[in-house]
Amino acid sequence: MQKIKTFLWFDDQAEEAVNLYISLFQNSKILSLSRYGEDGPGPAGQVMVMSFILDGVEFQALNGGPHYKFTPAISLSVDCKTQEEVDTLWAKLSEGGQEVQCGWLTDKYGLSWQIVPSILGELLSDPDPEKSGRVMKAMLQMKKLDIAGLQQAYAG
Repeated sequence: MQKIKTFLWFDDQAEEAVNLYISLFQNSKILSLSRYGEDGPGPAGQVMVMSFILDGVEFQALNGGPHYKFTPAISLSVDCKTQEEVDTLWAKLSEGGQEVQCGWLTDKYGLSWQIVPSILGELLSDPDPEKSGRVMKAMLQMKKLDIAGLQQAYAG
């Protein structure tokens, strides 16, 4: 059992959001859920709290009403091995949301994600400041990160 879990507060879309998220990542499933009863405070039958796993990491989601909103100050960062994985996650998570910059997007529920190719850290941490600088400059001009474009910038 994971000791520390990320807790996500949704207005009333927790069940829909969780179902989308678990459809996108392997080793993902709903662990448990509870629904509001007749005494509320949410509508009877609506999910109150859900526990779920995304790619082996446990989260919780609450339909808590409109009192709090997500902010980009907290995001879920996803390490992607291939451009295909970047493209797939980008397309599904940005649908109905907003593409931001440098691999960041906000999904239609307001949750911020970073869809990051694994190679980015390696390219940015190269000891040659010219190579890493070119990669940084290229990344800053991208919304969805493009591995070939980052590698091309690295090569000069």
